[in-house]
Amino acid sequence: MMRLSIFFKAFLLLPAATVDSYATPEACSTCTNAHDPSIIRRTDGTYFRFSTGGKIAIHTAPDLVGPWTYKGAVVPSGSSINLAGNQGLWAPDVTKIGDLYYLYYSVSSFGSQNSAIGLARSSSMDAGSWTDVGAVGVTSTSSKSYNAIDANLVQHANGTYFMAFGSWWNGLHMVQMSATPKSTAGTSAFQLSYDGSDKAEEGAYMFKYGSYYYLFYSKGTCCGYDATRPAAGKEYRILVCRSTSLTGGFVDKSGKACTSGGGTVVLPSHDWVYGPGGQGVYQDPRRGPVIYYHYVDTRVGYADGQKRFGWNKLDFSSGWPVV
Repeated sequence: MMRLSIFFKAFLLLPAATVDSYATPEACSTCTNAHDPSIIRRTDGTYFRFSTGGKIAIHTAPDLVGPWTYKGAVVPSGSSINLAGNQGLWAPDVTKIGDLYYLYYSVSSFGSQNSAIGLARSSSMDAGSWTDVGAVGVTSTSSKSYNAIDANLVQHANGTYFMAFGSWWNGLHMVQMSATPKSTAGTSAFQLSYDGSDKAEEGAYMFKYGSYYYLFYSKGTCCGYDATRPAAGKEYRILVCRSTSLTGGFVDKSGKACTSGGGTVVLPSHDWVYGPGGQGVYQDPRRGPVIYYHYVDTRVGYADGQKRFGWNKLDFSSGWPVV
């Protein structure tokens, strides 16, 4: 009896098993129509959200929490790029350069490698103010090792611009852009991340925090959940690797190279959130770094058209982003 008591007391002193938990999305009003969101805050305090479909839909709000209001399309006549899909347009990425806002978009069709990245520019971001510049020189066909969609422009500390991109095929890539990033600098693209056993990587997004560049990306099956759902854990989820160099050497929390299948989970399906992805990270002047993304609310429905806009604060105190 005494031995059993001693054993029980010792058992109580053992550390509890840790279970990952994730915060649900912050409150958000009228946060629908939000596939592959990209957000930015204008100098007057207005938040803009751009998303896949509708020739890049524009929504605005006084704050991240909304209410979000539809304002129109970035490229209402479709892209000038002569490829299938030039009337749909995917995966916007917006940034301000000088006095202009640059919005990169993707032209492709689902499952195709015949793809190109295009650009539109505006001085205000308002509907009707955008000029379609067309292709920026990042293209792909079946002869390439990558798929030219899901652009993300990032600036090196020395001022040089690079573009991260890629979807499936041979993973995520990067290419140097010209000083005014309307076109590539003429150099070859190079690989940032690749998983040979599971090629479902896309949606690269770079964020500099402290001395590290963090490579966020989506992994898994993104769409069509109302028709069929992938095996548990194979749906969209958000991963990250980091490096002190913008152009390579990305590893996950365990030290595994991102080019060898590494990747630390930031946000998977949890609670009533399913398939979060298509993410970006924004240094919000009111809240600090926030991660934003689309997701399916299982209490509402699984269709692509039912995807919601979600966001959470990010904590980098451990050196790795935690929702």
